[in-house]
Amino acid sequence: MPTHSLSLEIDVERFPVAGAFTIARGSRTEAVVVVARLSDGTLTGRGEAVPYARYGETIDGVVASIRTAADVSDRRELAVRLPAGAARNALDCALWDLEAKRGGRPVADLAGVVVPAAPQFTCYTLSLDAPEAMATKARANADKSLLKIKLGAPGDADRMRAVRAARPDARIVADANEGWAQTELETLLSVAAECSLELIEQPLPVGQDAALAGIVRPVPVCADESAHTAADLARLTSLYDAVNIKLDKAGGLTHALAMLAEARRLRLDVMVGCMLSSSLAMAPAWLLASDARWLDLDGPLLLARDRTPAITYSGDRIHPPPRALWG
Repeated sequence: MPTHSLSLEIDVERFPVAGAFTIARGSRTEAVVVVARLSDGTLTGRGEAVPYARYGETIDGVVASIRTAADVSDRRELAVRLPAGAARNALDCALWDLEAKRGGRPVADLAGVVVPAAPQFTCYTLSLDAPEAMATKARANADKSLLKIKLGAPGDADRMRAVRAARPDARIVADANEGWAQTELETLLSVAAECSLELIEQPLPVGQDAALAGIVRPVPVCADESAHTAADLARLTSLYDAVNIKLDKAGGLTHALAMLAEARRLRLDVMVGCMLSSSLAMAPAWLLASDARWLDLDGPLLLARDRTPAITYSGDRIHPPPRALWG
């Protein structure tokens, strides 16, 4: 889709978190997102992205990168001009949204994918905290049947056992955010199996993945920080059982779809994840939902307010995004 005649607007928007969102790397009280808007004078396409410090991104840096690619002609050129990451994600999703509006067709049709017609279960994240505090929050969210618990600090065995005791009925996955040491890996995976967890995300720091090849994995292990694009997956197939696909890592819907196709080819299970962001970021990720074993699209559920229009959630079920929002 030619874009030389398009105008670009970039906004930095802030959404307060409901309480605080805590992982092994720190706490946040607000979600800060960058929104790119591409307009042809009549119609406007939008894309939302989250600059992530773990990957060396900053708000100012992402905004500057988006501006350098404001004259791209199409998504293929965008892939040449910008690397995978938040800046490319914002523009890629804006281009998809604008093309759908210009053609009067949903992005799902343009991309050739089938999306669920009914609400789907999504993980609901419990921030890293003391074991009993996490157990209390698990009990307080009895309407959430699929919990994702943040780990990655001393006491993780107690956290897993406390949440399982509090919610014997729940499906549980866990995200260690690179916080486990190789010396404790087998012990903590055994505790995860004891607690009937379905998945452990990124237990080891990036670069230490090879340690996963030499152990029995009683619980499936999912690559997150270790897997950004489709090109990363082949080397991970003997180390991981699943991959977390996030548009902000892949650099947009175009590249997330390519990553999904490669994961299917390699027979890796898929989680579709998100950063802490609004419904505008969840909408394009929804296009991967039919092929995901786990959806982790709870960003708006963790915010004190969302944008309008927004995606509807019923307990831990995410509804199909409204066309007025995106796509």
